Amino acid sequence: MHPTALRFRDRAREAGLAVDVRELSESTRTAVEAADAVGCELGQIVKSVILMDGDDPLLCLCAGDRRVAVGRLGDGVRMAKANEVRDVTGYAIGGVPPLGHDRKVRTLADRSLTRFDVVWCAAGTPNALFGTPLDDLLAAIDGVELADIGEG
Repeated sequence: MHPTALRFRDRAREAGLAVDVRELSESTRTAVEAADAVGCELGQIVKSVILMDGDDPLLCLCAGDRRVAVGRLGDGVRMAKANEVRDVTGYAIGGVPPLGHDRKVRTLADRSLTRFDVVWCAAGTPNALFGTPLDDLLAAIDGVELADIGEG
């Protein structure tokens, strides 16, 4: 297993989430690719999107069939640049998991994810992912807030 996926797996376990990381030969960098790879609905893919609210990072967990409504999150909130994503999370865009980051990040989860019992998330690299019950995922993320942050 790729060292970055191993690091994520260990951090997830430390947070109380036992994950079975799958490394696939095909890319899971996009929500569509990930859904195709595991055979689930597009909405079951959790996109981990880092935004910046001034100097403060904000992680938005959004269903794969929706996009983060950045305008709803306040003036000055913007998409993070690739280097900011890596600095905050320790992972590159396309492999950012929903937890296990280098820094503590305020996290919002789109309420639309509650449509699903099981969701699929990136596990540190563009080819690694894991499935988990949504309730277990949310329980493992310290301070996660459910909010209406998705659109589309």
